[in-house]
Amino acid sequence: MQLDLGRDHMIIIGTSHGMLRSFAEDLPADSVVLIDEPDVIRRRDVERLAGQLPFVSRVVPAEYQTGFDAAALLAREPGLAAARVVMPGMEYAVGAAARLADALGLPGAGGTAADVFCDKHQLRLLAAEAGLANPAFELVDGPAQAAAFARRHGGRCVLKPTRRSGSLGVQILTDPEQVADAWADTAAAEAPPEATDRGVPTAVLVEQVLDGREHSVELLVADGEVIFSNVTDKRVLPGRRPVETGHTVPSVLPDGVRRELLDAAARLARAAGFRTGVLHSEWIIADGVPTLVECAARLPGDMITALISIAYECGFIEAYLRTLRGERPVLPARPTGGAAVEFLLAPPGTVTAVDGLRAARRVSGVLGVQLDVAVGATVGEVTCSLARSGHVLAWGADLAAATAAAGKAAEQIHISTD
Repeated sequence: MQLDLGRDHMIIIGTSHGMLRSFAEDLPADSVVLIDEPDVIRRRDVERLAGQLPFVSRVVPAEYQTGFDAAALLAREPGLAAARVVMPGMEYAVGAAARLADALGLPGAGGTAADVFCDKHQLRLLAAEAGLANPAFELVDGPAQAAAFARRHGGRCVLKPTRRSGSLGVQILTDPEQVADAWADTAAAEAPPEATDRGVPTAVLVEQVLDGREHSVELLVADGEVIFSNVTDKRVLPGRRPVETGHTVPSVLPDGVRRELLDAAARLARAAGFRTGVLHSEWIIADGVPTLVECAARLPGDMITALISIAYECGFIEAYLRTLRGERPVLPARPTGGAAVEFLLAPPGTVTAVDGLRAARRVSGVLGVQLDVAVGATVGEVTCSLARSGHVLAWGADLAAATAAAGKAAEQIHISTD
């Protein structure tokens, strides 16, 4: 079902190729103006991508990742004032999208809330002030401070950049002596392809290690009221790099614990003054208490929107866009089936062969198989989400069936490297 939008009536700031392609069935032709950094447009050939997507009418260059002047942009591009929806296309666009929505009088996160959810240190301070469970944390200037923190907390710590996404630069260290060698990977963490060449400033946060399984909460919020909520169960790599390896919806958590998670996420949204949009927060149940890991004021990645749409039999992205347009869509309160995504992790090396894709697609319940590497490509260690090699998406009448289908399909795929 397509939204009733006219030409140029929606603005997306920031180019996520996968997310834009997922909008193909929801958006009418020429309805979207895509705004991105001038250097990103050139480097990622955004004009060519836009030409492949009928719903994109034009691409507007504008600097927004390290400072954004909404008034100046509207003066240069007065046609943008006709927009009815403004949304961020990726992490580094959250603040600019909120400010442009404010300038146009449209629903959005709000500039203050956007700033909090774009900086992991500010997020920790807000959660502590709101009485939500946090791990111990400290903003540090160098490896000596981080190592001292680890010694005070059992010899372990988490190093993370304050402004990165997709697990970039996040490390779990089990010995203070590891900090010095690990420091640069966090303090100078690489930026993803959609980041500007000017660099997105970041600091380093050191945190106490939380033991427990990770979950995420997805809230759809309209004018400060939660109108839909979901809990996703997550699996991550053990060891130093906690990159996600699979997600499932619905959660298998007991109802009481699930309600505690949803309540904690709603309290976080209220504490930040978050107004309208999707809030995607990550939590670990530590000693029986939902404890905050991170939070983003944007659509979740890693196929979670697809999992929600499948498990609840709804159009989650469409509902999100309608909410940004000022509507209050009604979504199912409970899932009717299960959905699972399994990420493909190839061994490091040069890809020499890929086998089993056809067999994987034939597994009952499989909805999609995506391969992100090809023969001849170089595969490195899985240190962030971008380093994974693809995924399998599956449905089932219940969660067990969906999980089994995704796992069986993933087992059929063999990525050989030398």
